[in-house]
Amino acid sequence: MPKLKTNKAAAKRLRARAGSLKRKKAFHSHILTKKTTKRCRNLRQRGTLLMGEGIDLPRLFPYIAK
Repeated sequence: MPKLKTNKAAAKRLRARAGSLKRKKAFHSHILTKKTTKRCRNLRQRGTLLMGEGIDLPRLFPYIAK
């Protein structure tokens, strides 16, 4: 059976952790003047993506999403 390829777009945006994936939150790259300080501070933190949130993770990461 051939090797399965990792989705490179997902690999550049997500990092594997135990039981979840670590990701950067959206909307923190530009136009920060109209966003509140509290909102910008919370967007700096990393978000988590749990393994069972409806995304086809075995297709994106065939070797870590077991």
